Amino acid sequence: MKLSLVVPCYNEEGNVRLFHDTAAAVFDCEGYEYEMVFVNDGSKDSTLAQLKKLHAESEKNIRIISFSRNFGKEAAMYAGIQHAKGEYICLIDADLQQRPEVVAYMVRRLEENAELDCVAAFQEQRIEDKTLSFFKSSFYKLINKASSTTFMQGASDFRTFRRNVADAVLSMGEYHRFSKGLLSWVGFNTEYIPYQVQDRASGETSWSFKKLFNYAIDGIMAFSTAPLSLPLVLGAAGGVISALYLLVRIIASAFSLYDSFDRGTLIVFLVLLFGSLQLVCIGIVGKYLAKTYEQGKNRPIYLAREIIEPKEKDKKDE
Repeated sequence: MKLSLVVPCYNEEGNVRLFHDTAAAVFDCEGYEYEMVFVNDGSKDSTLAQLKKLHAESEKNIRIISFSRNFGKEAAMYAGIQHAKGEYICLIDADLQQRPEVVAYMVRRLEENAELDCVAAFQEQRIEDKTLSFFKSSFYKLINKASSTTFMQGASDFRTFRRNVADAVLSMGEYHRFSKGLLSWVGFNTEYIPYQVQDRASGETSWSFKKLFNYAIDGIMAFSTAPLSLPLVLGAAGGVISALYLLVRIIASAFSLYDSFDRGTLIVFLVLLFGSLQLVCIGIVGKYLAKTYEQGKNRPIYLAREIIEPKEKDKKDE
């Protein structure tokens, strides 16, 4: 098997058949064996029913992994990689914003250059809302400063890589996964190519600003301990502010200006300020402890309700 397309699906009933037909039209011309690994991430619509129809009707190699509930895209990608049989593995969305034609080019690049382990796509020009684009750009700048792992700005999970990269990613059993970071952290020779994001074929994205924000926070916490240094910085700053405040008070008292200060308001302000800073620091430490606690439970990254193997495999097993 040359290529495995890992396709996470969450409420993609209007896209899975179109993705299948588009991918088949592209890779049937490439002359090598491929498979489509669809991961149904607890969809609430008829995505699973559409996938089962495809499996029954199509002669292509289709593998379906259906979760017992929604575990998230990161778990879906992990499951897809885990069950993929191809020499090359591609992570691609079902909505056709990421085109199969680009995947075919990625495979050619890996075939042409034996030293390459991974080909990743990045958005050279974003066509999304300017506000969202600003926050995404800020995230990359922040995480590259806070983390020792380098993140390519605009790079997504859309990439094709060799089996050795897949094995490295699977060896990391982190419960809270951030695949962009994991794929960067494992290293290997990676080539970045620009691509243009297309409009969704059907439906609306499930990624809200809140989800993206939480995803960014998880990414920073997964690859940087810099936030844990914030209490030290705030504590030092508070000490300096307190010392300056004491100095100002002494000078004011010496020049009989002490009574001109509204002491009650100032005390309330300082209590609220430092109380808030303490709560922020406790909250940061609490977030790291919560993730450590959840990882310590050693629960599985996902649970599969059913796994439907390709028809060719079924025939061999009989």
